[in-house]
Amino acid sequence: MNHLPRNMTLKAFDPHRADFACKHEADANPPFTAEADALFQQGMAATSYDLVFERRDYAKAAELWKQAAGMGHWKAALNLAGLHESGLGVPQDSEQAVLLIEGLMKQGVPAAFDKMGTYHQRGIGVTSDTSRAYAFWQLAADMGSSAAQAHLGYKLQGTYDNPDQGFWGNREVALKMLECSFAQGNGDAAYTLALTITGEDASLGEDNARALRVYHEGVKLGCKDCARDLSVEFDRPVPLTGNMIDTARSDRYRLLREALELNPDLRFPNLDKVLPLPPAALPIWDRKRQTLIDAARVRSALTSRAGSRVSRSDPRASGSTSPAAGRKISIPPMLGSTEARTRWHGSLFQSQVLSSEGSSASPSVGVTALALAIQLALSSVYCLLPSAEE
Repeated sequence: MNHLPRNMTLKAFDPHRADFACKHEADANPPFTAEADALFQQGMAATSYDLVFERRDYAKAAELWKQAAGMGHWKAALNLAGLHESGLGVPQDSEQAVLLIEGLMKQGVPAAFDKMGTYHQRGIGVTSDTSRAYAFWQLAADMGSSAAQAHLGYKLQGTYDNPDQGFWGNREVALKMLECSFAQGNGDAAYTLALTITGEDASLGEDNARALRVYHEGVKLGCKDCARDLSVEFDRPVPLTGNMIDTARSDRYRLLREALELNPDLRFPNLDKVLPLPPAALPIWDRKRQTLIDAARVRSALTSRAGSRVSRSDPRASGSTSPAAGRKISIPPMLGSTEARTRWHGSLFQSQVLSSEGSSASPSVGVTALALAIQLALSSVYCLLPSAEE
């Protein structure tokens, strides 16, 4: 048993490490064939957030992802492990989930090491051990896992140490991890980074102007908390927004946040066309939420960029000021060492693109492509009109 990846020897977690070298997981992940990816995307379509829960076919997705995983598709294997965790579409079987993750660890997939850390933290298929969980997350972050980088960046961005509450003061390394994760398109990292650099103390790396841009970029990446905070901040005079009140922008961010609550897989690469940051004028809008969403998003085809459906249970609801109001948290929330890092169905990968890199399968690709072409044409005209809300 000791030779299994779950029991591997690990370097102890060092919250006071002197440096961090940024690596991207895309450089480490093994390639997969178009045929395997087509099966993966069909599974994504079967469990799409666009479907009501009762219509999502997890059994079908499990079968498709099993086939894709057998062909070397690491994202499919990760998703299949998530289904075995939850018991959706397959019998709940934590040992099978661990075995799938161990197979990915042998292939050097950074996300698998991050996942094994979560298993050790939560006691899924292994003995609960928070020390090993952090050691796995540290290894995953060093390998390039954007999720692990975002999580540890969050835990290290305190102004002092309180290990009993699960945070440490290593701001320099925290910022490097958050920047690295953000550069990989991680919305959680965008949110924590923006919170951390909000303010006017340059010695702490604070910069309101950049924080505002990071929040905005986070919305593009599907960060509902970023959208929520910007909605609040543009509705009152605060330094982050240059003390300006802009209810029109606030309304648009609010609607995007509501959309992301319903569908966390949404991405808004065209956000700047419908909701640019000031001083750019807002384009005219018919005040229908779907019009705004359709103009900001891009539906995907078969070659999507990987990104995880992650819902970490770290609530950003404590600290010196309320993150719901978009203010900086000087220390991470007070979370015990047994804090759970939960994920929706384990770790399911989103099917929307973050930019123009590719996209996911649609049940009716031809119709979707035609609708997308019309949508983009209309949104281009829509965005050239002067603002009627200013």
